Amino acid sequence: MRTTITLDDDVAASLKRVGRGRRMKFKELINLALREGLKHLTAPPKKRGTFRTRSVDLGTCRAGNVDNVAEVLAVADGESYK
Repeated sequence: MRTTITLDDDVAASLKRVGRGRRMKFKELINLALREGLKHLTAPPKKRGTFRTRSVDLGTCRAGNVDNVAEVLAVADGESYK
């Protein structure tokens, strides 16, 4: 089948670079890239494992009330605040 496609400049440059490395004709390379891409696009999504975050006891809050950000930063910097 013959058809005309318009490739972005970066895609065409990448295809030409890969074609030179593999010593393939541009037409063969386009067909290979499309086959591989279609295989990837039509494959069922891979199942991911459940991600869990473990909780850690950080102890008591040194700043006391964390509603006042300036106070918390002062305590963190070791300044005497109040």
